[in-house]
Amino acid sequence: MDKEIIFLVEEDVEGGFTARALDHAIFTEADTLEELKTMAQDAVRCHFDKEEMPAIIRLHFVKDEVIPA
Repeated sequence: MDKEIIFLVEEDVEGGFTARALDHAIFTEADTLEELKTMAQDAVRCHFDKEEMPAIIRLHFVKDEVIPA
């Protein structure tokens, strides 16, 4: 059992957020940050059996910023 699962969270170009888990085939998306948290919890519950469920979901926010050279 892993203690935690890490999601990389990015703002979607069309609005909202996307999140994908590292080391697991889990992807979710939502319009708001609060909704994304709920969607990530639901996705983890659907992906893992109760015995394998991680104790913590970590959301790691990734933000790209492009500036002129």
